[in-house]
Amino acid sequence: MMMDEKNLLEECRAMCIRMRKNSLKMSLAAGRTGAHLGGGLSMIEIMAVLYYAVMKINPKDTYSEQRDRFILSKGHGVLALYAAMYERGFFSEDDLENFKADNALLSGHPSMNQEKGIEFSSGSLGQGLSLGVGVCIALNRKNNFDSKVYVLLGDGECDEGSVWEAAASASHYNLKNLVAIIDKNGLQYDGRTQEVLSMSDMGNKWRSFGWEVREVDGHDVSELYHAFQTESDKPLAVIANTVKGKGISFMEDDPKWHHAQLTQKLYDMAMKELEDMT
Repeated sequence: MMMDEKNLLEECRAMCIRMRKNSLKMSLAAGRTGAHLGGGLSMIEIMAVLYYAVMKINPKDTYSEQRDRFILSKGHGVLALYAAMYERGFFSEDDLENFKADNALLSGHPSMNQEKGIEFSSGSLGQGLSLGVGVCIALNRKNNFDSKVYVLLGDGECDEGSVWEAAASASHYNLKNLVAIIDKNGLQYDGRTQEVLSMSDMGNKWRSFGWEVREVDGHDVSELYHAFQTESDKPLAVIANTVKGKGISFMEDDPKWHHAQLTQKLYDMAMKELEDMT
């Protein structure tokens, strides 16, 4: 984007409110089947900064070899991904309104559709970082060291041993074009992440695997933006401290919003809160 940093980040902040509104609209459209709204809302700022201010992507040229790649390993956070891609022109408003409908483009987890810019299918936790390692190795063998691969994981997902196998491999192969983002909202399906399996010193765990680490407020677009600008000869891990359900007071840090049905009454309450922010 050709604008100065201040205006760039201001647009990202405005985009976040629109993305939260569209996440609510998609959740309402899902009806009785519900949606993973809480973990999508914790990712909003991360996705806004990546898709608006950081990644080299073009909705009119989704097959470009020089594009950056994004892998949503935390596939249930897909509302934030779709909302960001809509902002960048990958999807239409009709696509959002038909979220999770039969034969619709936008399913409850990402389903690979290269033409529409959905790079990879995901949903089975613990797989995305391994995929990112493989994509980076393939790019490097083609002498493409400029395209970056961004992989977003949940902190609960880091319970999976496959994540740490991939982390060790990334360091071993010196994949400096790989960026892992950990949405550290402190909650997972089974409860609080610290109670399910403690990852108390997440930053040093990634450092011990040979990664460059930045720890940020995951709802501060400026901190996120500058973390993504980090230059290093190592793969980069950005640990984003977030709040599940961020932006909607009655959803924040409430595990029941991991997956739930959004009624019209709750939708109206949530939308009013977002309107009051503008």
